[in-house]
Amino acid sequence: MSLSADEVRHVARLARLALTDDEVDALAPQLSDILAYAEQVGEVAAQDVEPTTHPFALRDVSRPDEPRPSLPREDVLAAAPHAEQDRFAVPRIVAEEG
Repeated sequence: MSLSADEVRHVARLARLALTDDEVDALAPQLSDILAYAEQVGEVAAQDVEPTTHPFALRDVSRPDEPRPSLPREDVLAAAPHAEQDRFAVPRIVAEEG
């Protein structure tokens, strides 16, 4: 499967990544190779093997819920693409009724 530059740009927009034209040109063949490898894995998958979610038996992996120090709010908000009133600002995803 070969990805076009437009498809790479589309995926980058979905992931909110800003790519230069040079980066798009470099990533298109790399992503195409990754998808080709994924197709090969799908072809090799055996029909008589039961699907599994984990290769090993699960054990209780949760930890106690204990408060720990966190990053200062100013540092976190400084790394955000957009913040307002000490909160992350994100694009609206639902329309207002009315």
